[in-house]
Amino acid sequence: MTVTATDSAQSDRTLLDTWNPENEDLWAAGGRRIARRNLVLSILSEHIGFSVWSLWSVLVLFLGPAYHVDAAGKFLLTSVPTLVGSVLRLPYSFAVTRFGGRNWTVFSALILLVPCALAAFLVKPGVSYSTLLVLAAITGVGGGNFASSMTNINAFYPDRLKGWALGLNAGGGNIGVAAVQLVGLAVLAWSGKGHPGLVAGIYLPLIVVAAVGSALYMDNLPNRRAEKGAIREVAKRGDTWIISVLYIGTFGSFIGFGFAFGQVLQVQFKHDFATPIDAAYLTFLGPLLGSLSRPIGGRLADRFGGARVSLATFAAMAVGAAVVLAASRAASLAVFVTGFVLLFVFSGVGNGSVYKMIPGLFADQAEATARRLSGALIGLAGAVGAFGGVLVNLAFRQSFLSTKNGDAAYLTFLVFYALCAALTWAAFLRRRAVVLRHQAV
Repeated sequence: MTVTATDSAQSDRTLLDTWNPENEDLWAAGGRRIARRNLVLSILSEHIGFSVWSLWSVLVLFLGPAYHVDAAGKFLLTSVPTLVGSVLRLPYSFAVTRFGGRNWTVFSALILLVPCALAAFLVKPGVSYSTLLVLAAITGVGGGNFASSMTNINAFYPDRLKGWALGLNAGGGNIGVAAVQLVGLAVLAWSGKGHPGLVAGIYLPLIVVAAVGSALYMDNLPNRRAEKGAIREVAKRGDTWIISVLYIGTFGSFIGFGFAFGQVLQVQFKHDFATPIDAAYLTFLGPLLGSLSRPIGGRLADRFGGARVSLATFAAMAVGAAVVLAASRAASLAVFVTGFVLLFVFSGVGNGSVYKMIPGLFADQAEATARRLSGALIGLAGAVGAFGGVLVNLAFRQSFLSTKNGDAAYLTFLVFYALCAALTWAAFLRRRAVVLRHQAV
């Protein structure tokens, strides 16, 4: 018997109308295929969103003397999109349940055309610094895509696979940070510093492809409704704010370092780089490895528990920060880059493990309630964590303004990671922790 495309679509619609990924019969009957299809398109759209969000981590490399922007001004340009993106994550996470996962993915992709088109035509010598700040702020819309994408995919996968699925979704998106830096490197190598608009322009057709693909092949979940009060409910839980602080340490570090790494290299090791291209050859490595390690963190958390993996991650990140601090004081570029790569890799692992902890916090709730509260917490933690990227860039800005190097910032990061490790142990792993919570995470 031949199964037609119409039959397949009708079967998918039936499954979606009664969607419950915890139902093993539904999952085997086609649920796995539907979830995988939505995951692939979600990763593509989120990947481009991250690239657009990170656009100014590359564009600042083009801002030579003709733009009259000093190092402090460049750190501010990379802070603004991070701030806007963090603020947008909350409304974006709830937009999925209000408008549907497919519908919102299409919209959130198409709106990326605005910052890319503006940057493509307006970034040139003579542009005012205030205009650059506005352009940087508009790219913040790319940061909201993560929250809506993660909330959407969270509803498509059963609890036993959420760590891997969310890690893969986020990791594929995070690679956008490295991808835009490779695009910037290619433009610098091909046309030099005189054409920054090309970096943004390259993404215009890719955005259209992502939007069309999402419109054709993604799905809305008909049985999902926007639940009022979910954010207020999760905000009353102490676990919510602990998870949010931990996410500042992992994702805040990843996105903050992703925006700042190229600038830090150029400012602190300016005598080691003859041109911005030389620094750009190194800047993509950390974000790339950090993105690839995120699904690994999710997989490890599925096996060993999110809290255990997170504790080990923060300990490793503290070591990485110590290596960076020592390398900075010794003026060793090779050790400095090695330490930063460690920070990127373990921040990626921690991103996956911390997010894995979220569904487990609601394991004692009914399935529908757990899904609703998990989605709200994903949005809230994502917003707070992204704000950590702002703090990273501001820490670098203040450190370089005050001491002409980043040592104060590196020491601050080291102390914060140690505190996050202690918080993870105290809240989720100590012997007198609630048994249910211990098992959930």
